[in-house]
Amino acid sequence: MSLYEISVTTIQNKKTLLKAYQGKVMLIVNTASKCGYTKQFSSLQSLYAMYKHQGFEVLGVPSNQFKQQDPGSNEEILEFCTLHFGVSFTMLKKAEVLGENIHPLFDYLVKNNPNDDKPIQWNFEKFLIDRHGKILKRYPSNIDPLSIEMDIQAALGGYYGINKS
Repeated sequence: MSLYEISVTTIQNKKTLLKAYQGKVMLIVNTASKCGYTKQFSSLQSLYAMYKHQGFEVLGVPSNQFKQQDPGSNEEILEFCTLHFGVSFTMLKKAEVLGENIHPLFDYLVKNNPNDDKPIQWNFEKFLIDRHGKILKRYPSNIDPLSIEMDIQAALGGYYGINKS
């Protein structure tokens, strides 16, 4: 199975295949509304606003698996993200990112990452995907999305590896 064959559902309950994002650079992030890293929504939104016209997409996936830091409904999560951080990038429905009920997207991201196949450790882990569906890099929760801007620029430009942080 390729990344683009995975079915996802937006937080507004619209089903789609990731094929809709083929040809775009994606940053896929498991999120939480009540986490110490929640402020990263601002950085994600800033990157999305700067690069969306160059084919960059952010996909946020709420999860309540780490200390129940996203207990709200999908509607409450979307309202929180919109009101507090101006989120306009795609948010998917709340999903499990590890365990026996792991969403196929995160199962794929973990199993097909050539550099790091350990389970998701916490909220706001990030996966940078190139225009062809290849996982370029995985970033831990404590890495602010703005600090990977050079990697995003490189992926958008068709080459990768300027910033090895």
